[in-house]
Amino acid sequence: MSARLIDGKALAARDRVRTAALVARLRRRGVPVRLDALLCAAGDSAARVYAENQGRTCAELGIDYRLHDLPAGATMADLERRVGALNADPACTGVMLHMPLPEGVNAYALQSLIDPAKDVEGVNPANIGNVVYGRSSLAPCTGLAVVRMVESTGIAPEGGLRGRRAVVIGASDVVGKPIAVLLMRSDATVISCNKWTPGIEDLMRSADVLVAAAGVPGLVRAEHVKFGAVVIDVGVNRVPGPDGRAVTTGDVVFERVRQALGPEGWISPVPGGVGPMTVAMLLRNVAEAAARLGREPIEAP
Repeated sequence: MSARLIDGKALAARDRVRTAALVARLRRRGVPVRLDALLCAAGDSAARVYAENQGRTCAELGIDYRLHDLPAGATMADLERRVGALNADPACTGVMLHMPLPEGVNAYALQSLIDPAKDVEGVNPANIGNVVYGRSSLAPCTGLAVVRMVESTGIAPEGGLRGRRAVVIGASDVVGKPIAVLLMRSDATVISCNKWTPGIEDLMRSADVLVAAAGVPGLVRAEHVKFGAVVIDVGVNRVPGPDGRAVTTGDVVFERVRQALGPEGWISPVPGGVGPMTVAMLLRNVAEAAARLGREPIEAP
């Protein structure tokens, strides 16, 4: 028998219900909830499609959405002015940047300019630092998605992940590292791996929770996982399919790994796993940022 599926779409739908309830309560109390997104891509790019879908999802949850459509040649100064204006606008409660940014724009510097209280993607270094220190903050959405998915399996009851080993493959600043830190905050024993880590196959086999976030298709195979483990696939790769057309796949050899995990294991698919949950966490951050700015409780009193 194969491992159980962590359905990111179903989890995201349930989380959106909670977010919509929070948004409705804030609106009844006169608290604005508005996401402002900056888009510098032209034409029918993937970024534009994502931005338009994001707007529709916000509307479903009662979140105001404003898409700031800048020309592809926008300069760093143009973007700095726009971010500064949104930071000063009390009706704006969340700011995000759609990638890619124009050539010559320093993404790190621009992310650092976003007001940490409105940084709903959790990319401002101040917010990432707060994740490390365990303070209440807006954490990176993919990291929040991974932790929520692990929790959904029941492997982390009230005692958290105490005594469990979590192995995170990939150490990027806004994905791998925050995932590792958030798992540490759940009391897991975390090993963060990168492409230079010796004995990485043995480390993967030792994991109770294995998170693949390297962006390498086929990285995690059946012989790399422990029976009964939880495997979260964060990778998003475009590879040729059987008919030669590009298909989306993760870092995990899905079907074989699912069989190797056995009926006690859990695995997330790509697509339909971390992706929908990341969007859900972004919108949850928008609502929670609005609640904090309005000095309202996040949970219903």
